[in-house]
Amino acid sequence: MTAGQRISTTTGLVLGLIVVTASMASAQQPVHLLNAACTAGTEQVTEPKTGRTFLLDYPCDLKAGEKVTFILSLHGGGSSGTWQRRYFPAFEQKERHRLVIAAPYSPTRRWTEQDDAYLQNVVTMVVDALGRTNVQAFWLAGHSQGGMTSRRIVCTDFFRSRVDGFLSLSGGRLGGAPERASEAGRPRQANETDAAAAAAAPPATAQPAEPSCEFSHIFAIGQHEIVSLPATSAWAQKFGCGARVKREDVVDDTAGLVHDGSRQNPPSKSWGRLPRPGHAEVFVYPNCRDGKVVADVMRIDKGHTEGLEPRVTEDLVKLMLSARGGRIEQAR
Repeated sequence: MTAGQRISTTTGLVLGLIVVTASMASAQQPVHLLNAACTAGTEQVTEPKTGRTFLLDYPCDLKAGEKVTFILSLHGGGSSGTWQRRYFPAFEQKERHRLVIAAPYSPTRRWTEQDDAYLQNVVTMVVDALGRTNVQAFWLAGHSQGGMTSRRIVCTDFFRSRVDGFLSLSGGRLGGAPERASEAGRPRQANETDAAAAAAAPPATAQPAEPSCEFSHIFAIGQHEIVSLPATSAWAQKFGCGARVKREDVVDDTAGLVHDGSRQNPPSKSWGRLPRPGHAEVFVYPNCRDGKVVADVMRIDKGHTEGLEPRVTEDLVKLMLSARGGRIEQAR
């Protein structure tokens, strides 16, 4: 081989190495999901069929083909997606636990059947962007009326084949509801007129029937919202789970991010006061059939609207991740 041939061969090898290295680097670039920033701020994603928007959080280092857990997080009556995102701040766990969280909103600040198509479109839009085979689990999470809405839609044709679990955040317990505290509900404020108090009160709704399909269920509640937490669960019995086991309490030295500032004159323990540190009791029904998870979490000395603290939020996320998923990958 001549000197010129050696130079030509070496040059070709170097150029080939550069091309391969560049291709590998390109393949490892983080995904820019739906052209949205990885941490939701003022920017929102538009759902094109309705023109409505939603907040989206996902790991900033998300790679193409990576497995994630998808959460559709629904706000309560009179609230918004922005408030819900901070009430249940799962976005703080998105890198550590590989979460994608969509927080939609209702323009009437209360979910109705008119919103169902929009919610389905949001789910389809996010799943298509991720790739169905990359969604290892899909959970509905809802606070208050958002929890009741999750309960209403979970067994509808669209969701029943996709949902792996339902996290109820003060939104109703499956398998036996606890008795509400006598003072539960929005507290009347000083100098509030009868008309204003009536407008602030949510409409009365009947307790819906237990869902007919199967999924994991986690119930979280503030201690002051109820008389006591039931010691048994018909939902756990449905899956042959063991007797309730109390885990070690979750202790938070950091307060949650939000509260209801419009109901602090005077405040009430059952509705919720200012955010502050605290601890939560965790009860799990073990060894459920088909990898289901059934659990109750009671936040001690808390009410309906104090935002969840970081450690109890992470504990809820870990419970969600411990359940078997994969339904959305099989949905047609």
